[in-house]
Amino acid sequence: MGNELAVSVLDLVGMRASESAGSAIARSVNLAQHVEQWGYKRYWLAEHHSIPGLACSATPVLIGHVAAATKTIRVGSGGVMLPNHAPLVVAEQFGTLEALYPGRIDLGLGRAPGGDFQTMRALRRDLQQSGEDFPVLLAELQTYLGPERPGQVVKAIPGQGSNVPITLLGSSGFSAQLAGMQGLPFAFAAHFAPEHLYAAAQLYRKGFRPSEVLRKPYFMVAVPVLAAETDAAARRLFTTPQQRFLRLIRNQPVELLPPVDSMRPLWQDFERAAVESKLRAAIVGSDATVKAGLKKLVEDTAADEVFVVTDAYEHADRIESYRRVARVATMIRVRPTVVVKA
Repeated sequence: MGNELAVSVLDLVGMRASESAGSAIARSVNLAQHVEQWGYKRYWLAEHHSIPGLACSATPVLIGHVAAATKTIRVGSGGVMLPNHAPLVVAEQFGTLEALYPGRIDLGLGRAPGGDFQTMRALRRDLQQSGEDFPVLLAELQTYLGPERPGQVVKAIPGQGSNVPITLLGSSGFSAQLAGMQGLPFAFAAHFAPEHLYAAAQLYRKGFRPSEVLRKPYFMVAVPVLAAETDAAARRLFTTPQQRFLRLIRNQPVELLPPVDSMRPLWQDFERAAVESKLRAAIVGSDATVKAGLKKLVEDTAADEVFVVTDAYEHADRIESYRRVARVATMIRVRPTVVVKA
């Protein structure tokens, strides 16, 4: 028999309309404190820029804030968009975090911009960048986080020799293949790109090469999950993330909006199809429904860990959903994976 399913949290720090960023961040800290008590493995924060309604642009700052308010849960990035930053700066930031919170910091890396073209320009990114240089940036970052090499001139201090654990994130096959070749953990973003989930999982496992980090593949998947007392109650709460995706399609602010009894008056048919396509990996319902959904996800993808993405308008509903998922996860088993470094 395998181990209990490991569950973690991916947080975009959603804001309500007219709410301050500080208030939204305080809710995230409170959630982290709760899920730590319930046995969640990690609390990761995303990187998004210039998106009204999300307060997660300064990811390393948020990681330090959450880590300071918790004691045991691993805290990290889901992820840092490496092409936005100099690898040396990322190494220094996460080396400092590791020095402050030893053994608790994760570095999840993505290659997307985390914003539009104008935002890329403001981040000083070359607008011709396509992410193809990601392997080179990754290798440079690994140099700064690994042991000092003979003749190495530039060093990350703090950072050098910290060996902060790296996970590659992706929503397509590129990072899946790279993670496999590098022998690194891989996390797939099925919370917004479910159409590529199964292909990416297969690519990762097929191309995996054992490394000093992992002897066997370690596959994580992020999915929207909303659990409530009944299926109907959960579906109503889920209209909040549905409205967020609808507003994203319309290029509107993506603040958290109260749930509604029906989405029918709010969208046109083509918008409904687009939102439902993006959210088709979502697991929404009662404990029994969520258990069945998570079990099927694990069986279909051989996932070792699930990142739960839960947006609810009322903080109490979000807390309750994570509590229910924690209990359900103890009933689901996965095959053991050998991890050499945490």
